[in-house]
Amino acid sequence: MDFGFTDLLTLLGSLGLFLYGMKVMSDSLVMLAGDRMRSILASTTSNRFFALLTGFFITAVIQSSSATTLMVVSFVNASLLTLTEAVGIIMGANIGTTVTAWLITILGFKVKMSAIALPLVAAGFLLTISKNEKARQWGYFTVGFALLFIGLQFLKESVPNIGDHPEALAFLAEYTSRGFLSILMFLVIGTILTLVIQSSSAAMALTLLMCFEGWIAFDIAAAMVVGQNIGTTITANLAAIIGNYHAKRAARAHLIFNVLGSIWILILFYPFLRAVGQVVEQIEGVSPFLNAAAVPVAISIFHTVFNILNAVILIGFIKIIVNLAERMVPAVEEKEVEIDQPQFLTESSLKYSQTGIKALTDESVRLLENAAYKIFAHGLGVHRHDLESEQDMLKFLNISPKTIRIDIDLVYATQIKIIYSRILDYATRLQKQTKPTHEQIETIRNILVADRLLVQIVKRMKPLQENLERYMASDNETLRREYNVLRRRILKVVREIKRIGPAENLEEHLDKINKQRSKAEKMDVLLTGHVEELLANGDITDEMASSLINDSSNAARITKNLIDIAVILYKPEDKLIESIDEQNAEDYHA
Repeated sequence: MDFGFTDLLTLLGSLGLFLYGMKVMSDSLVMLAGDRMRSILASTTSNRFFALLTGFFITAVIQSSSATTLMVVSFVNASLLTLTEAVGIIMGANIGTTVTAWLITILGFKVKMSAIALPLVAAGFLLTISKNEKARQWGYFTVGFALLFIGLQFLKESVPNIGDHPEALAFLAEYTSRGFLSILMFLVIGTILTLVIQSSSAAMALTLLMCFEGWIAFDIAAAMVVGQNIGTTITANLAAIIGNYHAKRAARAHLIFNVLGSIWILILFYPFLRAVGQVVEQIEGVSPFLNAAAVPVAISIFHTVFNILNAVILIGFIKIIVNLAERMVPAVEEKEVEIDQPQFLTESSLKYSQTGIKALTDESVRLLENAAYKIFAHGLGVHRHDLESEQDMLKFLNISPKTIRIDIDLVYATQIKIIYSRILDYATRLQKQTKPTHEQIETIRNILVADRLLVQIVKRMKPLQENLERYMASDNETLRREYNVLRRRILKVVREIKRIGPAENLEEHLDKINKQRSKAEKMDVLLTGHVEELLANGDITDEMASSLINDSSNAARITKNLIDIAVILYKPEDKLIESIDEQNAEDYHA
């Protein structure tokens, strides 16, 4: 049998056309449904069964288990998913990828799709020139779908004709007749094939084609499919190289899950194949062990049943898989970065709108809980360890602010301003690169509003700090008490915000913060008439009253805005709260 260099190029070109069709189809589906799919992924719960169904549904829709696992790795990297949730989704993705095998088996071997493929390309092209974005993506999907089957048809025609030249299989006989050793050999070949072409769907198509043409027997093809299940995990592990240790753990968990599945299926390999063979014989009327034409259906059934059983068996061992992944990838203590450098605004998080929004939220919360927190605590004369303790606030509020010095201008210039400018830049890039939905744009806007409010109240702290230092050292006990009230109101909100970080009951903490809003309304001594009472009783002088009026108004604004900031940043997906009053706020420029 002659099979020259030109024939090899034709074979490779056919494979390339198939892969390109698969890529165009998958990419268009990701564009059509990807954002919704990512939203589902980002909001998935820790319920392992729901996570499994989510993984199956998404992979079945976008026709790419690699795309699903890459999203999972990205989301774990951005802390949108826990490792336990990721494992459940990956289990479902393994089942979802079996849809591709059935698509190829039914439409590639049972139905002559090549006859209508070219008309589909024409119809798809007309859609791609539409002004409507969705219509264009459906056009690309149609073109990709057609190219996939044109490539498959070319593949079928370009492989050597084994029926006319049975001697061509002589070299394979040596490797396929070694019993269980042959099974292990072709398992490795299936792994390497998937690793080289970076597509389990393409590797499956080649396997089905070799079965259909009679190149390999049913058991050998099944071994290659098991190997492809291992090979498909390599993509996620390569992507995780640049991620944090959470992303690496998710990729390792994928590998562990698929390797464990390969181990148990190898133990039950021959009984499992016989059971599948009996089912196929009832459906097709012929045995896949005797007729090559029945092997593609048998392989599709094997692939589907194997992945479903693997998920059913191992779903109860998710915690063990997670523990193994954590042992394989130990936690890395994050290097301490200077607070004036962003920690969460990474390039990898710009890939999806969900991860970008999470990065913006985390960076904004970090700004609030670190640099701004330091300014509020020290600016109001309190040590942070005292504020974070459980002791009554009145016990440490008598400490004079003079004992704790902080240069608010310096902290603002070197920390707050830098991070704020990076957040603004990142938000702009995120909206340009990911084309977020209207709801996501609203979320981004809410985060930026919270950051702007934070910048404004940090600037408001300077005059308040200066007067606190002056009047808390005064001999006038009434004046000291009034300024202590202002300090306590602000610090109660600051303390509760700091406690949100590690807390699981977010709603409870936000409720406590919101309850301070009514008390903040009563901080303004002019609006409440309290200053007139102090003057009438001769408790303070006119000069003191003037300062107290300005500082109480300023403190009330700081307190209310801190409450607004907390509500927005810890629930940025909610609609912008109407209680935010920026109309009278000074137009500060960072």
